[in-house]
Amino acid sequence: MFDNQQSYLLERLERLNAIGIALSAERDNQRLLEMILLGAQEITNADGGTLYTITQDKKLKFEMMRNKTLSMSLGGTTGKEIPFLPLPLYLEDGSPNLTTVAAYATLNNKTVNIANAYEVENFDFSGTRKFDHKTGYHSQSFLTIPMKDHESKVIGVLQLINATDADTGAIVPFSIANQTLVESLASQAAVAMTNHHLIDGLKGLFEAFIELIADAIDQKSPYTGGHCRRVPELTMMLTQALIDAKTGPFKDFTLNENEFYELKVASWLHDCGKVTTPEAIMDKPTKLSSIFDRIQLVDQRFELLKQQAESAMLKEQVEMLKDGGLNQEKQEKLKYQQAKLDAFNAHCDEARIFLQHANIGSESMTAADLQRIQDIANLQILDAIGNKVPFLSDDETYNLSIKRGTLTAEERQVINNHIVVTISMLESLPYPQSLARVPEYACGHHEHMDGSGYPKGLTREQMSIPARVMGIADIFEALTSKDRPYKKAKTLSESLAILGKMKVDQHIDADLFDVFIREEIYLKYAQEFLEPEQIDLVDLSKIPGYHP
Repeated sequence: MFDNQQSYLLERLERLNAIGIALSAERDNQRLLEMILLGAQEITNADGGTLYTITQDKKLKFEMMRNKTLSMSLGGTTGKEIPFLPLPLYLEDGSPNLTTVAAYATLNNKTVNIANAYEVENFDFSGTRKFDHKTGYHSQSFLTIPMKDHESKVIGVLQLINATDADTGAIVPFSIANQTLVESLASQAAVAMTNHHLIDGLKGLFEAFIELIADAIDQKSPYTGGHCRRVPELTMMLTQALIDAKTGPFKDFTLNENEFYELKVASWLHDCGKVTTPEAIMDKPTKLSSIFDRIQLVDQRFELLKQQAESAMLKEQVEMLKDGGLNQEKQEKLKYQQAKLDAFNAHCDEARIFLQHANIGSESMTAADLQRIQDIANLQILDAIGNKVPFLSDDETYNLSIKRGTLTAEERQVINNHIVVTISMLESLPYPQSLARVPEYACGHHEHMDGSGYPKGLTREQMSIPARVMGIADIFEALTSKDRPYKKAKTLSESLAILGKMKVDQHIDADLFDVFIREEIYLKYAQEFLEPEQIDLVDLSKIPGYHP
C-alpha cells in the first residue's frame, strides 16, 4: 500500500515537473492559462476548475472554466465567452470582499481548502448553490490558491472543484499533499505568467518605439508621409506570397514566426537614418527651393527685365524726339522699337513659363532644355547700382539644370547618406539572436542585383531573399505614392512598367518581380492604399521583362 502511494506521488511530481517545463516554453497567453488550469486538475484529479486574473480596477476576471461532468469548457482557446461578471475585490463602500472565497484568498494571499461548501458559514456560496440548482451539479470540495509572482504579489487565482477518488470516483476533500503540489504549480505558473507579461510588455514597448521612429520620419517630411508605414505592409504581402508558393524558385522558402517578425521590424526601421537628413533637402519640392521657392524671385526679375527694356527704349525715343518733330522716319522707328519690345516681352513670358515648368522637376531635361536654361542665364539685367549682371546666378542655373527630380548631385548624396546612417544606427543596437538580421534586411533596399546600387554595391547572390523583397517594396511604394510634390502619382500600369524596366536592367530581383505580378500583390496593395484613379487596367503583355 505504501509503495503504491509512493509511486503515485512520484508520478504526480514528475507530471508537475513536466507541466512546469511546458509552462516556461509556452508563448501564447491563452494556451498558457489553459495549461495551468488543466495541469492543476490533472494533478489533483479535480472535476472542475476556474482560473481568474486580477484586472486594473481590482476585480477577478474569469479567464476560463472547465468541468468534466458538465462537459463545460469556456474561455481560453475555446473562443466561448464566460457569462459571468468579474468578482470585486472590494465592496462599494471600499471594504474588502471577504465573503467570496476567491477574493478572500487574493486579499489575504492565502490558500483556502474547503472540504464541503454546503457546510461552510464564513463564505457566501449562494451563487454556487444557484449554479448547482440550475445544472444539477453538486459543488462540494474547493481548493482556492492565489498565484503569486516573484515579488509575492497576487496576479491571479486558481480554484479547483470536487477532488475525486481515483478508485471509487467519489468526491473527496483536497488532500494536503495535493494542496502542496498545486501551490507549487501555482508558483511556477505565476512566474511563467509574469515572464510572459514582461516579454509582451517589452515587445509592445519595442514595437511602439520603432513605430514612433517611423512616425517621426513621416512627420518630418510631409512629402514622404506614410512611406515608413506602407513599406512594411507591402513587404509582408510579398513575403507571405513567397511562403505560400508551392512551385517555382521559392517553393522551399519559409520563415517561422520569429523570422517573419524580424523582417517586419526591419521594414519598419528601413529608413530610420532619415532622422538626420536636413528637412530642406528631404522636403525640397522644387529645384529652386531653399527657405522658400526662389522661382518667385525669378518671376519678379523677368518683370524687372521687361521694365528695364521698356525704360531703355523710352530713353532712346526721348533722345530721338529732341531733334525735332515726329516725321515718317521716326514714326517707323518708333513702331519698330515697340514691336521689338513686344517680342522681347513675349520672349520673357515664354522663358518664365519654361523655367516654372523646369523648376518642378517632374520630367527629364533634354539637351535643348539645358541649353535654353543657359541662354536665359546669359541674359543681362541691371543690378542695384546699374551694372550689367547675368539674369540667373550660378547657383540658380546649376539647380535649374538638374536633369531629373529636384535634387542636385550634392543634395542627392546627402539623401543617399541616410542609408549609411541607417546602417550605423541599426548595427549599434544590441539585438537578441532572434533579431540579429534586422540591419541586413533593412539596409539593402537601395542595392541592385547587378551590384550597381548603394551603399555597399552588393549583388543578388550577396543578398538574402527578405532584403531583396524590401527593395521591391520600397520602390513600388515610392512610384505609387501620391504625396510627392514633384511628381504625379503613377498608375499601376505606369509603375509596373518602370519596375519591369528595372528587372530588365537587373536592378531588382527578377524572380521576386514575377511573383509580385503573378500573385497580384500589386493589386492587393493598390486596393488598400492607392486612389481609385490610380488603379487602371494592367496589360501584362506590355510590362517589360514579364512573360505570363
